[in-house]
Amino acid sequence: MEDPEAKGKKKRGRPGKQPPTSNKKPRKSPTDKTLGVTRGRGKANGVAQHNGDGGDPVTLFEVVKLGKSAMQSVVDEWIESYKQDRDLALLDLINFFIQCSGCKGTVRIEMFRNMQNAEIIRKMTEEFDEDSGDYPLTMPGPMWKKFRYNFCEFISVLIRQCQYSIIYDEYMMDTVISLLTGLSDSQVRAFRHTSTLAAMKLMTALVNVALNLSIHQDNTQRQYEAERNKIAGKRANEKLELLLQKRKELQENQDEIENMMNSIFKGIFVHRYRDAIAEIRAICIEEIGVWMKMYSDAFLNDSYLKYVGWTLHDRQGEVRLKCLKALQNLYTNRELFPKLELFTNRFKDRIVSMTLDKEYDVAVEAIRLVTLILQGSEDALSNEDCENVYHLVYSAHRPVAVAAGEFLHRKLFSRHDPQAEEALAKRRGRSSPNGNLIRMLVLFFLESELHEHAAYLVDSLWESSQELLKDWECMTELLLEEPVQGEEVLSDRQESALIELTVCTIRQAAEAHPPVGRGTGKRVLTAKERKTQIDDKNKLTEHFIMALPMLLSKYQADSEKVANLLQIPQYFDLDVYSAGRMEKHLDALLKQIRLVVEKHIETDVLEACSKTYSILCSEEYTIMNRVDIARSQLIDEMTDRFAHSVEELLQEAEEADDDDIYNVLSTLKRLTAFHNAHDLTRWDLFGNCYRLLKAGIEQGSMPEQIAVQALQCSHYSILWQLVKITEGAPSKAFMLLCDLLMIFSHQLISGGREGLQPLVFNPDSTLQNELLNFVLDHVFIDQDDESQSMEGDEEDEANKIEALHKRRNLLAAFCKLIIYDIVDMPAAADIFKHYMKYYNDYGDIIKETLSKTRQTDKILCAKTLILSLQQLFNELLQDQGPNLDRTSSHVSGIKELARRFALTFGLDQIKTREAVATLHKDGIEFAFKYQNPRGPEFPPINLAFLEVSTHIITLDNRHFTSMSERREDVWLPLISYRNSLLTGGDEDHMSVTSGSSSKTGSVRSKKGRPPLHKKRIEGEQTESSVEGSWMMRNDTLQTPGALQTPQLTSTVLRENRPAEHMPDPDSEPGSENDFMQMSWLGQQKMEEVNRKDRTGMNYIKSRSNQGVRRGLMEDDAEPIFEDVMMSSRGQLEDMNEEFEDTMVIDLPPSRNRRERAELRPDFFDSAAMIEDESGFSMPMF
Repeated sequence: MEDPEAKGKKKRGRPGKQPPTSNKKPRKSPTDKTLGVTRGRGKANGVAQHNGDGGDPVTLFEVVKLGKSAMQSVVDEWIESYKQDRDLALLDLINFFIQCSGCKGTVRIEMFRNMQNAEIIRKMTEEFDEDSGDYPLTMPGPMWKKFRYNFCEFISVLIRQCQYSIIYDEYMMDTVISLLTGLSDSQVRAFRHTSTLAAMKLMTALVNVALNLSIHQDNTQRQYEAERNKIAGKRANEKLELLLQKRKELQENQDEIENMMNSIFKGIFVHRYRDAIAEIRAICIEEIGVWMKMYSDAFLNDSYLKYVGWTLHDRQGEVRLKCLKALQNLYTNRELFPKLELFTNRFKDRIVSMTLDKEYDVAVEAIRLVTLILQGSEDALSNEDCENVYHLVYSAHRPVAVAAGEFLHRKLFSRHDPQAEEALAKRRGRSSPNGNLIRMLVLFFLESELHEHAAYLVDSLWESSQELLKDWECMTELLLEEPVQGEEVLSDRQESALIELTVCTIRQAAEAHPPVGRGTGKRVLTAKERKTQIDDKNKLTEHFIMALPMLLSKYQADSEKVANLLQIPQYFDLDVYSAGRMEKHLDALLKQIRLVVEKHIETDVLEACSKTYSILCSEEYTIMNRVDIARSQLIDEMTDRFAHSVEELLQEAEEADDDDIYNVLSTLKRLTAFHNAHDLTRWDLFGNCYRLLKAGIEQGSMPEQIAVQALQCSHYSILWQLVKITEGAPSKAFMLLCDLLMIFSHQLISGGREGLQPLVFNPDSTLQNELLNFVLDHVFIDQDDESQSMEGDEEDEANKIEALHKRRNLLAAFCKLIIYDIVDMPAAADIFKHYMKYYNDYGDIIKETLSKTRQTDKILCAKTLILSLQQLFNELLQDQGPNLDRTSSHVSGIKELARRFALTFGLDQIKTREAVATLHKDGIEFAFKYQNPRGPEFPPINLAFLEVSTHIITLDNRHFTSMSERREDVWLPLISYRNSLLTGGDEDHMSVTSGSSSKTGSVRSKKGRPPLHKKRIEGEQTESSVEGSWMMRNDTLQTPGALQTPQLTSTVLRENRPAEHMPDPDSEPGSENDFMQMSWLGQQKMEEVNRKDRTGMNYIKSRSNQGVRRGLMEDDAEPIFEDVMMSSRGQLEDMNEEFEDTMVIDLPPSRNRRERAELRPDFFDSAAMIEDESGFSMPMF
């Protein structure tokens, strides 16, 4: 920082010197000094050098951008370099402004000395990067926001540190102002924006310097006058000379600063305050507001205020907002009001009209400005101006309404002399001085005829007038007590308005959030707000517990007032009744409510009474028993009265008079209102209502109002009973709904019953989803959930079996809907995917469902199976991410499920070809559906699904090979999938050929078979030879099968099987457990296997024989591969080995297999409603 004492030794600007204009070259003083290196920043030929090694910043721009150094030290360093070589220092400063504009170009020393500013700017414009429209002042992010602040601070500190000498050397400031003036006139937005911001901040700093000079001048002038006025003997002439010289220097400096400010204002501000860019206009208006507030003697006049007034009409809300905030800073200071009087008169109408601005932020600031004008001068605004702001308290936008509420409070509800008003209230016997203000609030509310939203008015005034709005004692006094001398009596309309406002203030205090329609929702209260809310709730509860019975007693005949007053108890802290021992006030309240019920039949009053009883009867409070007794007594009396009046009405029939009708109607209205919020089932109101409705239908003379009320009361009775049913037994409701859907399904019109078409009901997708979600939530539950949901001892087997039986019935009921095409078949995908996990519990149900759906529609069934696998795969992706662990148990479980699905397609390749093709096609499409986000060269994210598809190869695999030809590449899942297609077909052909020419019926020889654990290694060694031998054969026979073709079907076996080897009648034929059991039997009883092997020689003959019996299978059903038995030891071992290689999910034998088997015969039996012998045919009548 420069020495202030040295300022007189520096070269001054000449008095009356004119500053340079924007098109005039500033004066320079080139020197013959040798170019050196400035301290702290490297220079080479006058060009700032950047540190390429990422070290310390070496340019002003980098230093300011990073903001790591204190700005004053950065400026002091620059001042030192300026003292050493001002050309290089100025060049550094010029490049700083150029780089802050986002320009990559650099001004060199030769350009600085030999070119005009216009030429330099043109050269920099050519080097500007036009590819991006961003530059430092517009770039997003915290770093660039901080840069803007550092940029402005640098300019301010620079002028402050140079204010005693350098700014007066006629070189530095002339150069900077000339450069900024030229840049501000550029066509490049970045140059114009950055230079305007720099110039405005420079002007603000100069205004601060001018203000300091003015203060020093005034002090010097006072010292000079004081010294001169001394008597001649005590007067110091030398001091007078020094003071006179100092005053002269200060005046010269003041003139110099004024010339600089005039140059900036006329050369930059006057042109840029109406720039095409709103941000630039906003900068100008923001800074002129600072000047007028900082140095009001020089700038707060009409010559400068007019620019702000004109800009109030700017088309951009951002600029209008800056104008209003600049004016707010001026109107806050009441001493400036005389200087603003002419401006206020000229632009007041525009400011008032801006309270309706389309930009809510602008409207809020306009209202605040009008409030400041009102505070400064009561006469500045007319009544019409005030009324334009009044109605904004009802605005749906809360900030606007709150600002308008502040204005309304200042205008109408602020006490001008609190002490005098309190003394007057005491003389009148009032405890609160707010009586007149509350009366004024009521009058204002009533005069707002276009707006009748008391809650909005209270919310608008809540922040500014809380003391007034929470004065419930004063409000109660006005309602209960007679007016004293000097007070006017409240009219009936005013009393209703005051009660409504009182209820709204209670709601606002108790809930502590705006009313509906204002705000985006309930916000989380701070600790202070929460404490205030609790205190307010306790205060209002303690007051109105005693006051409410008196208010109800006074206004019990007025339905509107009573309906509003009965809303108050819902905001009580009901614990106060017990804690404060105020039960007598509770009894008084219940007594008044009962009187209100007996006097009124208006719906809103009765509903308010019913709601109040419901709130007071909450089980969490100790007063519940007392209130319940009072409520029961009231209902008893009304029920007896209703039953008696109904008897009289029905006996008199057409001779009933108006009194009889009124007695029934009034009592029924009261009971209906209470039945809405209370369960009155034990009073059996439905019976009498039904009698009324039946009499009306038969006689046709029942009054319409009675019929409507009877229907509504019956409706509430049914709803309460329905609630009890659904709460107690959701499973029963589910079963009932499934049975109803079965009865009223499309099969209702079969057999020539087309007349029943109107009764057919088809569930929509929403109902189907709800049914499915219920099954998923209540059937497929883990063992832990089952144990927790089960009552009684966890070790009680009977309870477990019973719970399982209920869940199986739920699943069977839903599966019936799928089988009969009542629920869409794709819904079964969520059922099928649980086949493996819940095999012991529901495997037979799911398999039977799968079989029946396949018979219904093979194609859609195949799509459903692949959909279930896709769902499991997607769940796996969500859990593990795109990089699946293909060796995990979850992946193996999906593969095993796919293999199990493959077994259900049977052996007839002609019938299943289209279904299997559809299944593979959907699998392939799913695998390649989504590209990898990293790029097309990476595998699709679902490609691993092809490994699942390799396990659903069943028949005619060469038919599907062409589907993957176009996608063959290095991707392992795809190659594995294609190999499975080709290899599967080869093995099928080899199995048939070998089976037709050998008694063993197997590719591998039964003799010398290696142990099971060595089979995989041997298979790998012989794979190439087997494939080569297969390629030399001719395709003469084709027999389908995913595994090696068996030589004996289950139908042949069942014809020749001895009785002792028939399957257990309790177990389901054809299940996977049969495979496992037969494999075990094959290893333990080789004699029986050899006998079956001899029988298996007739396999080819039985396949070619057209008269072979189908055995237990239906004539129109396809053979299911799960019904196939192995006939040789080799094949038994092959099957056993396959399970050993592929099965990951263990299926332990159920502890309750016998009990579960006993439950199986009735899975799909609808005999509870319809006789059904087969379980799936459905004769209706």
